[in-house]
Amino acid sequence: MNATQPGWCPQNLSQDKAAYLAIADAIARDIRDGSLPPNFRLPPQRRLAHLLGLNFTTISRAYAEAQRRGLLDARVGQGTYVRPEACPRVRHAAARARLIDMSMNLPPEPDQPELLARMESGMRNLCGDINSLLRYQPFGGSQEDREAGVHWLARRGVISSAERVLVCPGTHSILNALLSLLVGSGGGRICCDNITYPGLRALAAIHGVSLIGLPSDQEGIVPDAFERACRDSRPAALYVNPTIHNPTTLTMPLARREALAEIAARHGVPVIEDDPYGLLPESPPPSFFALLPGLTYYIGGLSKTVGAGLRVAYLALPDARQLPRISGILRAVSVMTPPVSVAIATEWVLDGTAEQLVRFVREESRVRQGLARQALGGTPYEASPDGFHVWLPLPEGWSRVSFSAHLRSSGIGVVTSDAFLVGGAAVEAVRICLGGTATRDDVSHALELVGSALSHPPAIYSSIV
Repeated sequence: MNATQPGWCPQNLSQDKAAYLAIADAIARDIRDGSLPPNFRLPPQRRLAHLLGLNFTTISRAYAEAQRRGLLDARVGQGTYVRPEACPRVRHAAARARLIDMSMNLPPEPDQPELLARMESGMRNLCGDINSLLRYQPFGGSQEDREAGVHWLARRGVISSAERVLVCPGTHSILNALLSLLVGSGGGRICCDNITYPGLRALAAIHGVSLIGLPSDQEGIVPDAFERACRDSRPAALYVNPTIHNPTTLTMPLARREALAEIAARHGVPVIEDDPYGLLPESPPPSFFALLPGLTYYIGGLSKTVGAGLRVAYLALPDARQLPRISGILRAVSVMTPPVSVAIATEWVLDGTAEQLVRFVREESRVRQGLARQALGGTPYEASPDGFHVWLPLPEGWSRVSFSAHLRSSGIGVVTSDAFLVGGAAVEAVRICLGGTATRDDVSHALELVGSALSHPPAIYSSIV
């Protein structure tokens, strides 16, 4: 049944913009906070004009603007209604009935009507010449695409030029190419944290590359361990994920970065810096690329800060002379980065939408980390206030396998430490993602179940004597 409330009237209209825009903003705000539910019929335009003391044209423009933002539907002879798709609670209702998958490390999805409208507007701008998006493109991006990459990376302090930046089809493709470039086909060794990104493990296995898992302390990879590995094993590269590490959430401080960079420079070991979360902290330490520009390959992907399905990543090279060779490797595997994805990335980077998305992910992650603190109580765990995952060492009584199975039986998916280990003894821990399609309510509900499980482990001692 369609809702109706003739007395609805927007409140606290902004005086800093045109009245029609202020009314459209008020509609978006009231949809967001639930004051305007799905299928709500707004007052007729003339009635609202009378209530606000404005002319009919202003209200007509306001409703049209709200329609343009995807907030309202106008039905001939019936009135103007709130679109169900504009209401986050309705949009996610079906998802809540399914498994709450906290295993994939995906950023929170925006549900703000204004931000969604801006994203849609940017995508519509690309449709002016649809045929150009369906053609083969120069590998590595056009000049404009690369300059957008330079602009984006500069926000992380990675100062480069279009001649040293490639636009690539995601971080995986870059890691695949770098293993080929730095190690070759004869096998070799790469140093990394002994708890590391699963994608690196998978690609290393494909290439026959041996990973040297280095021990870490509370600041990251132990320099003495890297020094010994350089001396004894002559690694082809050092792989680091230094900011909001996946999965441990650790951010390596500047002094530790400098120590590792000095060792790499002294031994001539290239650094692969995978920095998908680098833009989430407002004041992160300098990148390895800034400390060691002549030896660092910097990867800045968009999937963790802008959108999980936007498989675009920027690669900053230490030397422009390497560009033809690595382009050839990437082209042989991928042919090109999907033009539509590149066009969206360039549009959003240059028009500021990507920056707004980063800000949303940062702010929403902070809210969700607050939910984790409430639900997990006194249980020790690792987290970054700006990140959207937690690393949970398990208390006595739980193994990683039994804990994961227990949560799955309750409709919650998490990842055990096995996915991240590079040698060494197993760690009784799990990674829990707070983002993806899950709403705040989903996250809160799931974390309450996690907290309850932590408080009630299986019996430690057997009853059999």
